[in-house]
Amino acid sequence: MQDLAFHQGKVKLYEELKKDLEETETLWQLAMEEDDLTLEPDVEQGVKALLTKFEALELELLLSGPYDRNNAIVTLHAGAGGTEAQDWVQMLCRMYTRWGEQHGFKVETLDFLPGEEAGIKSATLSFNGENAYGYAKSEKGVHRLVRISPFDASGRRHTSFASVDVIPEVADDSEITIDPEDLRVDTYRSGGAGGQHVNKTDSAIRITHLPTGVVVQCQSERSQIQNRAAAMRVLQAKLLELKRKEQENEISELRGEQQEIAWGSQIRSYVFHPYSMVKDHRTNVETGNVSAVMDGELDSFIAAYLQKTKTVR
Repeated sequence: MQDLAFHQGKVKLYEELKKDLEETETLWQLAMEEDDLTLEPDVEQGVKALLTKFEALELELLLSGPYDRNNAIVTLHAGAGGTEAQDWVQMLCRMYTRWGEQHGFKVETLDFLPGEEAGIKSATLSFNGENAYGYAKSEKGVHRLVRISPFDASGRRHTSFASVDVIPEVADDSEITIDPEDLRVDTYRSGGAGGQHVNKTDSAIRITHLPTGVVVQCQSERSQIQNRAAAMRVLQAKLLELKRKEQENEISELRGEQQEIAWGSQIRSYVFHPYSMVKDHRTNVETGNVSAVMDGELDSFIAAYLQKTKTVR
């Protein structure tokens, strides 16, 4: 049924594009025949709208991975930089939340660990919607921030790092089977900002998969049952990613190749000072509009990455 709904949606999109194209073409012909310049803004607006839809559709055609249509689970960790790095994680959480909402994804915070002074040490976000993983996977890697620190009384420039990990949420459990005997489940009291929102029961869940040592936790829901279900989704996705990495390592060994991603090898730099620029080091795409990027405008980076990886394949 999901596949049927997916293909029906594509047919509907095609019909809408065809209709919009015909209407814009008719309006243009009318403007030419009547020599009516007042219709020019309407024609121009119609063409721009069509181009935007076609570009989005073209980008979607690059999504051919087995899990590209799945929901995405994004985990962020603060790296070198202390409070600065933790503040950077909070800024990235906001950026990705804005991006997800702009694309119609349902964004949920499954878990977070606040910093001692400010910011967030780590956070796990879920993006629910068609092709969420296909787009979000381009963000996996180390993100570097350069700015004048608001936490430095001397006003010095600081460099901070944060890692972003992206895995697909498994649509079904056909590939990953989890034995309940392999799980250790711990409960604890959810953290919060204080006041009436403090959870007064041990509703947060931490699950440890004993054979692999993978640990997941969730505290965003009000009940243990809901938090356990969410944590199991994350665990399933992480075990699938672990399985995929093992398979990739086996292939690399057969090829005689050793691939390692070092913590310092950032995929993208966000420079706030001494100039304004965001540059993706994998594709060389850059922009001087840092504020727009931090408000969730990531599509140019995502498109360039998908196009490059598609070409490589």
